[in-house]
Amino acid sequence: MSEVLHHEQIQKKITRMAFEIYERNLYSSGLIFAGISGMGQQLSQLLAEELRKISDLKIEEIEVKLDKSNVANSAIELSKELDLKGKNLILVDDVLNTGKTIVYAMKPFLEEELSKMELAVLVNRAHGLFPIRPDYTGYELSTTLNEHIKVDLSGYRYSVHLH
Repeated sequence: MSEVLHHEQIQKKITRMAFEIYERNLYSSGLIFAGISGMGQQLSQLLAEELRKISDLKIEEIEVKLDKSNVANSAIELSKELDLKGKNLILVDDVLNTGKTIVYAMKPFLEEELSKMELAVLVNRAHGLFPIRPDYTGYELSTTLNEHIKVDLSGYRYSVHLH
């Protein structure tokens, strides 16, 4: 197991991503962060918190609840109902591997009248089996399919490890 990113590096990447999100959504009527269960939700909260420090955009947050280990057969639920019409949505996950989790996490939003949907990930492994590319990426990391990335954004010391 080797450390890929430590706390300070992760914090800088979150800050940079928040500025990029602000630049591309400057004139939006509302921004919704939709974090995928687990570390995706943690990252979503950190991005929203950072964006609130640097902008006066109207920001709402929601969690996309699903079972990542069995996403194809998982019930996909949103933590609350929001008016999504005409708003920009940022779907957030910690790691983009094949894109399968992201595809399923998009399902609840496909019939909504969003202005646009974008994707933010902390680590992009780029093993795309689905045509999914992030709009905001903290770190690009080439790995083998046998290697695993573990993101920990809980507590006071964030880390990303390669196993």
